[in-house]
Amino acid sequence: MTIRCEIVSQDRLVFEGDVDIVVLPGTDGEMGILEKHAPLLSTLNLGVIRVRTDDTEEVFTVTGGVVEVQPDIVTILADAAESVEEIDLARAEEAKRRAEERLEGDAPEGDLDQYLALESALRRSNLRLEAVRKYRSGRAQLRKMDRQDPN
Repeated sequence: MTIRCEIVSQDRLVFEGDVDIVVLPGTDGEMGILEKHAPLLSTLNLGVIRVRTDDTEEVFTVTGGVVEVQPDIVTILADAAESVEEIDLARAEEAKRRAEERLEGDAPEGDLDQYLALESALRRSNLRLEAVRKYRSGRAQLRKMDRQDPN
């Protein structure tokens, strides 16, 4: 028994396929969606979407959006989404470093919009890095990097 899952970001179709379960970060907590689920419409939090079929699991990061669930399909319209396998680790680390530096010193006082944008960028970078460390295949290389990381 499977349910169709589509994950769509603003610029592309990120995932499409029949899966056994979709686990996603709903606003009120993590949700697991199986075939014949009751219709549902919910917003999504920043987090990880996991789709499982038999013995395989694919993992995606999502920075918010909405999910519509029907008994035979889950449609996720994400603000931004990407497969954990696609994440450029060096780029995510550099984005985190830039956001941290700007939050520590360069952010102009009193500019709430810029401060919130920097804070959001830092949260996205942290999500991407954590997802890679937790879910990407080739974890031995990441453990080696963790040992080198002074934080």
